[in-house]
Amino acid sequence: MFDSPESSKAVFSPFASEEVSPPFSSHWEAKRRAAEALRALTEALVTSDASTDFINALAQRLEREAHQLQAEPRLYGLAAFLKDGKHGGHGEVNHELNALGGWSNPLSPALNMWLKGREAFGTVRCGYAYEGPPGYIHGGFIAAIFDQFLGMAQLAGDNPGMTGSLTVRYHRPTPLNRDLDLHATLQDTVGRKTVVTGEMLLDGEVTASCEALFIRPRTALLGP
Repeated sequence: MFDSPESSKAVFSPFASEEVSPPFSSHWEAKRRAAEALRALTEALVTSDASTDFINALAQRLEREAHQLQAEPRLYGLAAFLKDGKHGGHGEVNHELNALGGWSNPLSPALNMWLKGREAFGTVRCGYAYEGPPGYIHGGFIAAIFDQFLGMAQLAGDNPGMTGSLTVRYHRPTPLNRDLDLHATLQDTVGRKTVVTGEMLLDGEVTASCEALFIRPRTALLGP
C-alpha cells in the first residue's frame, strides 16, 4: 500500500472516523451504486446454480453493457483522475478507486478503516467471491487486506511509504460471511521506515496477525 507524501498533507482524510466518508460528488455516488450492484452480481454468480441457458443469456447482456461502458469517456488510474481535476484530491479519489478499500471499486470487499492516535481500526466482511478453503477466506485476500489496512495505519506516523515486507501469521481459518474486526498499532518510525503490527479478529479471537515494514520513497510516485 502506498500514499504519496502529499496525501498526508491533504485536508480531506477518509480515515478520520468510523463513519464512511460520503462521496465527493454525484459522479462518485453513482459509481458507488454501480460498484455495489457489481459486488452483488459477483456474489450471485459465484454461488449460482442457474441453468446454462440463463448464464449464457446473462453473459450476453453483460458483454453488451461492458461494450457500451467502454465506449464512454475513461480515465486510466489514480493519477489520471487527479489530473482531470473534477473528482477531488488524492484522499477522495483513493477512497473510491483503491482495490481493497475503494467504495467505487467492485473488487474491493468494502474495507472500512479509521485512525485513533497511533492505533487503527477496521471492519470487513468477505463473501463467497473471496473463498479459499471451503467456507473460509483465501489466505491471499487476508494478506492483501492486511497490506491495505496496515498501510493506512502508518499514516499515524505522518511518514507514509510503500510496503517493504509483509509477514502474515494465520492462527486459524477465517470464515466467510462474518463481520471481522481489524486492529493495528504504529510500532516505530525511523528515517524513511515505519513498522506496523496488526490483527484480524472474529468475535474477539485472533484469526490472523501481521507485521509490516513500510519505506517512504525518496521521491513521490505519480504513476509510470
